[in-house]
Parts: sequence; structure tokens; C-alpha cells
Amino acid sequence: MRAEEVAIYDLRGIADFTDFFVVATAAAATQRRSIVRAIERKFAGEGRRPLGVEGLDAGWTLLDFGGCLVHLFSPELRAYYDLDLLWGDCPRVDWEAT
Repeated sequence: MRAEEVAIYDLRGIADFTDFFVVATAAAATQRRSIVRAIERKFAGEGRRPLGVEGLDAGWTLLDFGGCLVHLFSPELRAYYDLDLLWGDCPRVDWEAT
């Protein structure tokens, strides 16, 4: 169920619509749906629900938690939209997969 190529961009002070962008890749649609559900459960445990979820059955899914936008892409759509190039100059958050 793990996402690949996870990048977290710190947009605080750069963009006014969110604080963090999480960009990740998951090859299979079932994998993306499982990751989305796991993220929703994690945030729900903290009393937070997404403001919106888009593209759940597409090759790209967006979860909007206000201060954090999570983008899950198929490998092809991640390359096509290339958010890493668009936001690549922003500071990246160091994190460790557990």
C-alpha cells in the first residue's frame, strides 16, 4: 500500500492557499484508493476530515485538508503534471517512511 517517490513541499510564506503539498506516486488504482483511505483514517483520528476529495477513480487523486494538499498520481500523470518541477524550488520537508 505504500506510496513511492513521496515529496513534501513547505509552502508556508510562499502560497496563501495551503501550507504543505504532499506529492506521491502509486501505480495501481486500488493502491491509490487504499492510500487515500489510510490518509483519511489517520486525519480522522486527529478529528480532521478532508474539505474535498477529487479524482478518486482517476489516475490522480487530490485530498484537500486545508493546510495540507495531498496529490497521489499514477506514474504517467505525475510526469505529465510535474508538480515537482513547479514547486521544486520550495523547501522540502525531511521525513522518514515508517
